[in-house]
Amino acid sequence: MENCTFCNIIDKKSDSHIIYEDDKTLVILDKAKDVDYHMLAIPKKHVKNILDCDDETLANLLLTVKKFSNYCVDSLGFEGVNILSAANEAAGQSVSHFHIHIIPRKNKDGLNAWPSFPGSQIDLLEASEFLKQ
Repeated sequence: MENCTFCNIIDKKSDSHIIYEDDKTLVILDKAKDVDYHMLAIPKKHVKNILDCDDETLANLLLTVKKFSNYCVDSLGFEGVNILSAANEAAGQSVSHFHIHIIPRKNKDGLNAWPSFPGSQIDLLEASEFLKQ
């Protein structure tokens, strides 16, 4: 897609720190530099987000996410990872090309990956029954 930040990186029209590439996926370092080794796993096929993603593209992307998540723990000395993605503007998606953040973590690193939520307004039994329909 012409004006897509990630498509331009995939097509080598924009600079980025590409650390992995295969025929289906790309992994880059996040340019925000907010956390050491923060990576973005991106499908080469342009899809807006997980809601629009076909199963094959999603499977390939998740295998890449798993590979680099394991690398963070097994080789870089991290103790865990956060895997994050947003689908649509209401969820905070800022780039309209599906991507998954891989954020390496250490115990007591001071990061809080979980936002504060106001609390559910719906009864869990009611929600469970509704979702089973």
